[in-house]
Amino acid sequence: MRELTLEYGLTAIGMLLLTILVEWRLIPVLRSHKAGQRILEIGPRWHKSKEGTPTMGGIGFILAALICSAIYLIVRARRGSAQLEIPLATTLAFAAANGLIGFVDDYFKLVKHQNEGLTWYQKLTLQLAVAAAYVAVMGYTGSISPILELPFSDVRIDFGWLFWPLAVLLLVGVVNGGNLTDGIDGLASSVTAVIGGFFALVAFAWNDSSVGLLSAILLGGALGFLVFNFHPAKVFMGDTGSLFFGSLVIGGAFMIRAYLVGLILSGVFIFEMLSSFFQVLYFKLTKGKRLFKMAPFHHHLEKCGWNEYAIVAFFSACEILLSVVAWLLLDA
Repeated sequence: MRELTLEYGLTAIGMLLLTILVEWRLIPVLRSHKAGQRILEIGPRWHKSKEGTPTMGGIGFILAALICSAIYLIVRARRGSAQLEIPLATTLAFAAANGLIGFVDDYFKLVKHQNEGLTWYQKLTLQLAVAAAYVAVMGYTGSISPILELPFSDVRIDFGWLFWPLAVLLLVGVVNGGNLTDGIDGLASSVTAVIGGFFALVAFAWNDSSVGLLSAILLGGALGFLVFNFHPAKVFMGDTGSLFFGSLVIGGAFMIRAYLVGLILSGVFIFEMLSSFFQVLYFKLTKGKRLFKMAPFHHHLEKCGWNEYAIVAFFSACEILLSVVAWLLLDA
């Protein structure tokens, strides 16, 4: 436990400081390439003042994560325990691949000014392919199984072949939910930091260094990014960062084979996604009526007069409650 505490502390602090350092150097580069946020006409008009704020800031914490992960995996390989890190390495690759999809989308949209970047069909196809590859590798290596253990009972449900497509849909859904949550200053970062704290508890309770590294990346990266992203934001993470963080959140649940816990833990992301989905569905069914004043739901709260600080605090509190529920389920 002492070794894990030292290892975790060094990694989390290293991730925090690296993120701050890289972001500090990255923001002027993004400005010089005119990689500024565009506020669409259909977006909240009160966000117009944010137009031009550098985005693609997710590059900063992704680079920091890759450096910390490389050091960790090299140390593990020299100790002869590389085989044990397959779930972690696969999850990091899954997150990096989704981050790359986000980067391509951001790059063509913001730097090359080519319409809206990737089309929704292109992005979804790539995400499904990456999620399918992740599930295939995790299944092949025995890192996940189609068996769901229900909490507070001895019931085990074997989903059989149905598990694999459901797993892919869950992964893609949460990843996109994380993307939609990144709509106001500090929101996605704050929620991610809370989830990072949850995985820290799991790491110390299970004495699991792999989960510890995942937690350090989430917590250190989110807090380091918040230095620049808290209202008024100096940089946004863009699809590059939100897809990366969303992947790590749900990937962490797959690492510990706690799919139901992952569903609960990703509750904020999923709710944000569903609020947009039902807004569109309701609009079409009622021929023009709206379920919310604006979607995703955080924009509805803005329309109701909530300021950005209150919205971030509300969603962070919701994530804390979800984390408590997830912990109770995990410990059952």
